[in-house]
Amino acid sequence: MAKRKKEAEKNTNDSLSENVHIKGAGSINDEVITDTLTQNYMPYAMSVILSRAIPEIDGFKPSHRKLLYTMYNMGLLQGGTIKSANIVGRTMQLNPHGDAAIYETMIRLSRGNETLLYPFVESKGNFGKAYSKNMMYAASRYTEAKLAPICHELFDDIKSDTVDFVDNYDNTMKEPTLLPVTFPTVLCNVTTGIAVGMASSIASFNIREICDTTIALMKNPNHIVSDTLLTPDFVGGGYILYDKDELEKIYSTGRGSVKVRARYTYDKKYNCIDIIQIPPTTTSEAIIDKIIELVKTNKIKEISDIRDETDLSGLKITIDLKRGIDPDKFMTKLYKMTPLQDSFSCNFNVLIKGRPMVLGVKSILLEWIDFRLECIRRRINFNLDKKRKQLHLLKGLSKIFLDIDKAIKIIRETESEAEVVPNLMIGFGIDEIQAEYVAEIKLRHLNREYILKRIKDIEQLENDVADLESTLSSKNKMKKIIITELDAVAKKYDTGRKSEILYDTSEEVEEEVYEVPDYSVTLFITEQGYFKKIKTANLRMSGEQKVKEGDSVIQEVECSNRDELLFFTNQCRVYKSKVDDFTDTKASVLGEYVPSKLEMAQDEQVVYTAVLSEYTGYMIFAFENGKLAKVDMSAYATKTNRKKLINAYSSKAPLAQAIYIKEDTELVLGSSAERFLLINTGAILPKSTKDTQGISAMKLKKNQKVVSIREYREGEFEKPWRYRAKNLPAAGALLSEADTAKQMTF
Repeated sequence: MAKRKKEAEKNTNDSLSENVHIKGAGSINDEVITDTLTQNYMPYAMSVILSRAIPEIDGFKPSHRKLLYTMYNMGLLQGGTIKSANIVGRTMQLNPHGDAAIYETMIRLSRGNETLLYPFVESKGNFGKAYSKNMMYAASRYTEAKLAPICHELFDDIKSDTVDFVDNYDNTMKEPTLLPVTFPTVLCNVTTGIAVGMASSIASFNIREICDTTIALMKNPNHIVSDTLLTPDFVGGGYILYDKDELEKIYSTGRGSVKVRARYTYDKKYNCIDIIQIPPTTTSEAIIDKIIELVKTNKIKEISDIRDETDLSGLKITIDLKRGIDPDKFMTKLYKMTPLQDSFSCNFNVLIKGRPMVLGVKSILLEWIDFRLECIRRRINFNLDKKRKQLHLLKGLSKIFLDIDKAIKIIRETESEAEVVPNLMIGFGIDEIQAEYVAEIKLRHLNREYILKRIKDIEQLENDVADLESTLSSKNKMKKIIITELDAVAKKYDTGRKSEILYDTSEEVEEEVYEVPDYSVTLFITEQGYFKKIKTANLRMSGEQKVKEGDSVIQEVECSNRDELLFFTNQCRVYKSKVDDFTDTKASVLGEYVPSKLEMAQDEQVVYTAVLSEYTGYMIFAFENGKLAKVDMSAYATKTNRKKLINAYSSKAPLAQAIYIKEDTELVLGSSAERFLLINTGAILPKSTKDTQGISAMKLKKNQKVVSIREYREGEFEKPWRYRAKNLPAAGALLSEADTAKQMTF
């Protein structure tokens, strides 16, 4: 044993002595870490940025482009669908990734998955849903697909040398570096991606608004984008909470966020809320899980049940409410506490000529215009070369036409085939290309009729060449081509906005819901827009109402502190508020200035204030042109409790005066000619459209106009029938002497 141990130690020592002589063994080399990162990590990072995660100016990442181009080469722009597995397998010739990654790319581009506002793949079968993580897609062997019609806008120019082609990964095929898209696809679909050290998150916009904005920028580079591009538009719909400052930030810098709110309906019969559209940043499962969590922690007590009722008709999350719960107030609470209201973060990071750049909407569109101009230039050059070559050949043929027998004789008498082309060149004074073309003509075509048919196109070709050369030399003409294409795309593919815009919602969500105290108050509204609320019980002890110099009280209304206020302004808007929003005051103060309190626009003034306990009755609008509009108050009731409504009344003619009536009554319409018309509002049909122009009520002569409208006071006219009319419009009547005297006493 001792001998064996000594031999083992000797072998170990011999082995160690041999290792000592290995070059560099056991030594520590000093290396700069930045050099190591540059050599080993940077190539990987650049590959992820340039070849995977960041879209280019055509709106596609390489994986999208390879898939769509493969489908185009398979002829899937026409005809029926084919198995997805077939498409995935063929795509692997361009995309060296696994079939799962390629299939997931197809899923996202498909109509069935509902990820894109304008999908590029028509799908058949179960492609899952973007709004549900549990609704998974079927395997590729079960589903079918083809290209959507909108893909014509991606590929129609691709064979006209509009873009560069490169070898695929194994140099066996060619693929395009970009697609010659005829509209800014980069801003028409949501695109997200995470690279190394940077990310991209591009919101989708309505195709009509994008095309109109691009056209406007081509006509005027200083065009204000927000004038034509309202807000992003998402495939899932919902409500966009309009924030002008944030949108301007996105449009100019490419960074910012857009608040999106779910859309819901209330079923009164079953006392339940159906959520039918949700923000693009969440899923139905996430919403349900969050609501269940809030119920378990007793933060929400208004729910008796919640379930997912999504079916083939679309998304539906149903919430059963307990008895007596206000659905609108409850949804306001849910918006604050759940993903039913969420923000889509924008980071418009796009590859421009191989460089990642964060650009605003305007800058992206200007880059796209430059890209498309280059595509148009290359397409014109391609067509020009074809027509020039054709024209060149036909001109050679026209020389042959002058003496067909001579051409036949030259060919017949030439001893060797190689000498035919040179002999034709010498015999007719044509070049080698023309001679080769003539030599290839079949014997049966060497007749007068055939050659005449061919050379008659010379004049048309010359005109076409001249037109193409003229277009090529004019940037404005090329821009007109792009504008025409954009108009055609917008008309063909615009299906309207999916997401509705909610304006001025900053005050919409109350911090907390509380019981508004109910007591009697008297409101005083002045001509210059000041508002005072005084408890009716204290009014007896008050003195004269204080107003600014030159101002006067035009409305005095007794109502409840729980009532609502509708402030109609001179800019055809109505601002909704509550009486309780204004503080109780006394007669010795001026009151609150309504335009400032409600954050109205500059030069916007209140023209009439309606006080109501519920949305019943009618708003009557008298216009200076003699028209009278009767709008049902339900038109101003909104489920989302918006604080401002646009188009509150018609802007077609100047407003003379407005008045709120709880029920049909008699009104007195007065003109600048001191004529009065007595009208019963029951004879006028109410409208649910706020900005209706109404009916013609009062006939007016030149330079006359309606100046007032008010409720008829019993006994105001001695003979009321004098001021009534059988048919409208009517001119009304001048005041009688007796009525003139009465007017002085009222």
